[in-house]
Amino acid sequence: MLTSSLSASSTELVINILALVLEEGKPLDRAYSHNFSGLKLAAEEQAKITWVTGDLLRRLNLYCYLADVKTDEIERTGSRLLNVWHRFNDLPLPNLQYALKVDETEYLIRLEKAKGDEALWDGCPEWLDEMGSQQLGEAWPRERKALLQAPKRYLRCNTLKNSPDELQAVLLKESVETVPVDGVEGALEVLSNSALFKTEAFKAGRFEQQDAGSQQIASVVDAKPGMRVIDACAGAGGKTLSIAAQMEGKGRLLAMDVEQWKLDNLKQRARRAGAHNVETRIIASSKTIKRLKLSADRVLLDVPCSGLGVLKRNPDSKWRDTPERFPVLVDLQKQILQSYSRMVKVGGILVYATCSIMTEENRAQVDQFLADNEHFEFIEDELISPADTGFDGFYYAKLKRISE
Repeated sequence: MLTSSLSASSTELVINILALVLEEGKPLDRAYSHNFSGLKLAAEEQAKITWVTGDLLRRLNLYCYLADVKTDEIERTGSRLLNVWHRFNDLPLPNLQYALKVDETEYLIRLEKAKGDEALWDGCPEWLDEMGSQQLGEAWPRERKALLQAPKRYLRCNTLKNSPDELQAVLLKESVETVPVDGVEGALEVLSNSALFKTEAFKAGRFEQQDAGSQQIASVVDAKPGMRVIDACAGAGGKTLSIAAQMEGKGRLLAMDVEQWKLDNLKQRARRAGAHNVETRIIASSKTIKRLKLSADRVLLDVPCSGLGVLKRNPDSKWRDTPERFPVLVDLQKQILQSYSRMVKVGGILVYATCSIMTEENRAQVDQFLADNEHFEFIEDELISPADTGFDGFYYAKLKRISE
């Protein structure tokens, strides 16, 4: 939570970032990169900018309603939006030379009306509120409110290089204060507002920044030294590196994806982490999967999904995505689960995972797969609830292959 107003220059940066996201459709991380590139911003000021931008996006429809501005006109009307944000948070208005003023009477009228609309107050677009109500029923309002909160920062201790206690001590010397996370082995919550990626500990590969819920998904794989493990939708490899640590660097860990640039990034991260048993492979066609039939002790399918469990961390997706994309993703998940499950050997374990909390992407997918595949049996599943844990939202199901 901010205790002081943004400077005029930082306010302009926030407006520029929002315009790129909302008017040009750029992902938030790329909008940050575009605007921060070449600037010599103090770490504290950059943190303030990202905090305000994130908060605005988490409740964008509320702030736009209070300011009476449209999301596709942020470049022109962003100054009034930022004035309303400061007013809402009881902060002095930023000292902008040219700014659209806020009518105090109109603002107070709109504020009272907004308090009567729970979904609007929680920063939830209508399409998402309808979907959440349909899929989660009475549990949805709690999850909706939890997804409104700012995300905490978590680290995963890289046990290939140090223990959690050793990491805490090393980080403290660099003015990074952390505490262990209950129930998530090797996870640390960062309490200080520190530039983590500039620390010597990060450069030495002692940790990765990873949500505690995501760390739980990786731990479910339960990979042992000497096993053959496949992370078939590896992306940039956060879970891959966690699995490598489980394996103590022994055995074969194959990280696969359909995008080469993600695998290239993973190679760099693996080198820094000392995860020498990680091998990357592009999925060029269905033949890539067929060649690995019945070969793996463990297969993790962290499938493409709506991301509706990680809206705290990626709030821009609420405003860039549309409900029409959802059934396309559900169909893709079904295809991946059906095809990639062939890589699990008899007696091996398949872990299906998403960063969504929606039933249709989670248990419904698993139930349908089991109905269509008598070669697998259900072991367990869990929804990692943002409302219950404070983490990002994830789901996993653990299945065992019992026959060819």
